[in-house]
Amino acid sequence: MSQAMRLALIAVATAAAGVLVGFYIVAFLMATPPTVNSRPGSQGQAQVTLQTVATIGFGAHPDWVSYLVQDPQGHWVHSTILQVPAHSLVHVTIYQYDTATGLRNPFFSQVRGTVGGVMYLNGKPTKAIKADSPGHTFTIPDLGVSVPLQGVPDDAKNQCGAAPCSTSQAHNTIEFTFQTGAPGSYRWQCFVPCGAGFVFGNGGPMQTMGYMDGFLKVV
Repeated sequence: MSQAMRLALIAVATAAAGVLVGFYIVAFLMATPPTVNSRPGSQGQAQVTLQTVATIGFGAHPDWVSYLVQDPQGHWVHSTILQVPAHSLVHVTIYQYDTATGLRNPFFSQVRGTVGGVMYLNGKPTKAIKADSPGHTFTIPDLGVSVPLQGVPDDAKNQCGAAPCSTSQAHNTIEFTFQTGAPGSYRWQCFVPCGAGFVFGNGGPMQTMGYMDGFLKVV
């Protein structure tokens, strides 16, 4: 093979690699789910309603674990980009349909950063749960907010198979309120290693916007 042909093949391979990198950046790194606004709640509070599911059941990764958020019209949206008002109380309701995975760090089994330092687990005020019982967490590190989400028993009847799930199916209801401050964009995520099939459970949905992490847009 001549030197000119080698150079031509290298140029073609380099161009092809550049095209693939471009597709990766556009289709994955730059892809973001829609922003979903909070709803007006009681006593002037903003209201955010979420659910966690063991299997999303649709989209590019139908077998991945995921969060969903309810929009102001009451529709469930596959997104983790939440918009809430600045300098306000935000009341969060999470319907937790997934079973327990457990924590590697018991720090996240405690409720932190909420009004009163508690969450309400199926209506009962709770400050902490056992480290092996969370299915997920809702954690906003920069705001000091972290709430463990009690997993559904493995043998629970009528478990949800795919999103969106119904409150008639096995679940736990977690409620809490936290205070926002100045406008900004705050990363939030789950700290339970629930990315099945990935090294240490920390890949896949754990690192993908719209599944187990997102942004809280405070405006």
